[in-house]
Amino acid sequence: MKYVGMLTQQRNNNIKTVLLLLLFPAILLGLVWLFLILTNYFGNGVYDEYGNVVNYIDWDTVNYYFVQSIPGVIIGVGIWFLIAYFSNTYIIRHSTGSRPLERRENPRVYNIVENLCMTCNMPMPKINVIDDPMLNAFASGIDKNTYTVTVTTGILNRLNDEELAGVIGHELTHIRNKDTRTLIVSIVFVGIFSAIISIAFRLIWNTFLFGGDRNRNNKNGGAAIIVILLIAAVLAMVGYFFALLTRFAISRKREYVADAGGAELCGNPLALASALRKISNDPGLGHVSRADVAQLFIIHPKDLSQGIASFMNSLFSTHPDTEKRIQLLEQF
Repeated sequence: MKYVGMLTQQRNNNIKTVLLLLLFPAILLGLVWLFLILTNYFGNGVYDEYGNVVNYIDWDTVNYYFVQSIPGVIIGVGIWFLIAYFSNTYIIRHSTGSRPLERRENPRVYNIVENLCMTCNMPMPKINVIDDPMLNAFASGIDKNTYTVTVTTGILNRLNDEELAGVIGHELTHIRNKDTRTLIVSIVFVGIFSAIISIAFRLIWNTFLFGGDRNRNNKNGGAAIIVILLIAAVLAMVGYFFALLTRFAISRKREYVADAGGAELCGNPLALASALRKISNDPGLGHVSRADVAQLFIIHPKDLSQGIASFMNSLFSTHPDTEKRIQLLEQF
């Protein structure tokens, strides 16, 4: 495997991450435009000389309504984004069952975190713990007031000091590189598409159940509503698919950078490689049902519970292959 230096990894992945993040609003606005095209096409029809309906697209109308819809889309997404962005700390703690770890409970981990923070001249993050005998860890937060390193009791008890320093160095690198903020942004955008899908199918279901009587004298109107909602749902699914691919690419690239940064911080790449081997054999945290939260873990749990949306997530990897990560660390 070709050796790639840490600075090169950071520079390349930072550039790619910026480009990938720019795809999210582009995908959303592109799908709005496509939705207007399809609804305009199916809503416009004229009869030809043979009595057949011929549909057409009124481009002036499509573009007019697209321009008119941009402020509404931006405001709606902005409100959603702000709510999800600033509630992420509660969501993560609730999903994982983490709690603040007091210094008196485990001065060892506090000493390790403080030493590493002094080495890289960064503020001390909060430290949370999950009462779980398995091994895992993750970083979270959007600013210096919310940056947090979370570890399981298992990782504290089963890793030696050098291995634990490597893991914590990995998580501190996520914070230093603003990875946690970047991933939360990508998770929020994926959630927007997921919500649109859910709302569209719920409205379709309600139309079937409760729209029959109201639309008895207006069957074409009821059918048109269902067609419009189906178009919205299908387009949202397309957006969800591409948003997921973008989110996965961001996540995989960032893990390599964090491994390199963690190895530099702890000064012992082989210790981090050893820790990754131990964690991969027993990552635990299978009780975390949110795939977007599990994406933050240093190694994705093997026994993650799967729902419908999570099943789609499982088709793509949020983390690079652990063996490849270990091989890169062993080259330092």
